Amino acid sequence: MSQVTEYSEKVMDHFSNPRNVGEIENASGVGTVGNAKCGDIMRMYLDIDENQIVRDAKFKTFGCGAAIATSSMATELVKGKTVEEALKVTNKAVMEALDGLPPVKIHCSLLAEQAIHAALWDYAQKNGITVEGLTPPVNDIDETEEYYAMQGD
Repeated sequence: MSQVTEYSEKVMDHFSNPRNVGEIENASGVGTVGNAKCGDIMRMYLDIDENQIVRDAKFKTFGCGAAIATSSMATELVKGKTVEEALKVTNKAVMEALDGLPPVKIHCSLLAEQAIHAALWDYAQKNGITVEGLTPPVNDIDETEEYYAMQGD
């Protein structure tokens, strides 16, 4: 018997009507991350202005409904924020904004957090700037899950 996963109304809404799908031509920063175990791939595009404000965010995600919903919510959460504020959008913030995720789908929120970080890293590299607290992105989210497990987070 297969296990039915319960999703919040917000998760279902962001899955059924995802916001900010697509790509930004000549984006300020682009980040791609994936999870080899489940096959999800998430690409985040950021348009950042001269004052380091995220003007626009778009995504393309190949993955399950939760991956699409977390991508959609993550783009909504970073729009209008400074680069430093966008960096502070965590997987927990994404999950809370979606009214929670089932435990087996928490990795999708980690993917969204890492996609933001990867796009910010790309932006910082292109502009030769350092953003406090920004670290090089990981290619496979499994590395991050192991990191979080070691942190007891």
